[in-house]
Amino acid sequence: MTVFFRYYLLLTGIILGLVACSPFTPREISGAAGSLPETFALYNGSPDMSTPWWESVGSAELNRLIGDALAENFTLKEAWARLQQSRALAVQAGADRFPYLEGFAATDLSQRRIPSAGVDGSETYALGLFTSYEIDLWGRIRSQREAALETMAATGADFQTARMTIAAEVADRWVQLLSRRLQIQLLERQLENNLIFLDLIELRFRKAMVSALDVYQQKQVVENVRARIPLVEAQRQLLHHELAVLLGRPPRSQLKLSQTALPVIGLLPAVGLPADLLANRPDVRAAGMRLTASQWQVAAARANRLPSLQLTAGAQYGASAMDALFDTWLLNLAADLTAPLFDGGRRTAEVDRTRAQVDENLWIYRQAVLTAIKEVEDALESETRQREHIEGLDAVMMAARKGLEEAIQRYRRGLSDYLPVLTQLIAVQDLERDLIEQQETLIRYRIALYRSLGGAWIEDGIRSTEPDQSKKRG
Repeated sequence: MTVFFRYYLLLTGIILGLVACSPFTPREISGAAGSLPETFALYNGSPDMSTPWWESVGSAELNRLIGDALAENFTLKEAWARLQQSRALAVQAGADRFPYLEGFAATDLSQRRIPSAGVDGSETYALGLFTSYEIDLWGRIRSQREAALETMAATGADFQTARMTIAAEVADRWVQLLSRRLQIQLLERQLENNLIFLDLIELRFRKAMVSALDVYQQKQVVENVRARIPLVEAQRQLLHHELAVLLGRPPRSQLKLSQTALPVIGLLPAVGLPADLLANRPDVRAAGMRLTASQWQVAAARANRLPSLQLTAGAQYGASAMDALFDTWLLNLAADLTAPLFDGGRRTAEVDRTRAQVDENLWIYRQAVLTAIKEVEDALESETRQREHIEGLDAVMMAARKGLEEAIQRYRRGLSDYLPVLTQLIAVQDLERDLIEQQETLIRYRIALYRSLGGAWIEDGIRSTEPDQSKKRG
């Protein structure tokens, strides 16, 4: 035991000397997000990100559809499975922080027949343990683990991004679908009114009060409206299919849609500051986490060029008879110090590769930040101008309807032919259809704004609908 004790003291001294080495850590990148504007063009206070944005729309139908999609959408289930894979990889990356221990047991039975002595045989048994452990001298194991944890967190942010996207897409399809239903109803009313006009003109024609040209012109208006209905109906059906698939259902499933009017949205919500997007947007957070993960990978690659120290120990017990199993034993303890001498530049190339990956992820992160800011600015500008456009269309509609009334009165009194009536009728009906489309566009711009702002509701929704969504340290 004296020799073993001396060996143990020597090994301990070597280990303590090497452990004093400084491990590699990532270098901090100052201003990774780049230059950010102080405010948005239409800054109006700090937003409330604690509740789902679609609740502000005030539609129980929309709330139900989005809730179903967040629970059943297949894309979200794919993203959730990827998150589980990432968590398992993080656990694997952290396993080397602990000693590896395995046990073994063996038995051997042999017999032989000797003519003069009969049957001769022997039995041997062995039982033992083996353990190994690498001392993380330069932080390689820690760096690999931290890189895996950051990658896992980025995958979790990807899942949040998918939730944000699915919610916005469901709302967008729902608004478009509702708009098509209203357009079909409007076209049917227009067709009915145009048929009434046609009957009146045919009556005047039979009394020789108007020419056949007036009849043909009105028939053209009737057939034009009638021809539009199948196209809008096809759009409605295709949107129904898309919405059903977003809910994880077959395309022609019954969705129980009963709302009869487009939602009325209020004034622009508070949008906060551009810097808020770094925390509120999950896609931006994911890009930042992947940047941090690549920095840890550089630290791991640098540490991999230096010597590594592996400790191994084993204990084995054995005997020729079971009752004497623990009478004999064998114990060994070893330390292996290995250092790369020549590898053709492989480890150095790996350091260069991971550093280049940091540069790549840095620009990806900055691009994600700029894109997020741009999307908010685009949505703000689009909604503001769209409101102005709708106000202008309302004014045009008022003038067009008054013009139609005047044209009809002049036509009835015989002061003009049917062309002014026809012109005003077509203008009014086109404006009616256009107003529905523009109201739809306004609501879709608001959805795009909510989507571009992100929000804390995403993480809250994950914790309430998925098991164990907390970030695990493997």
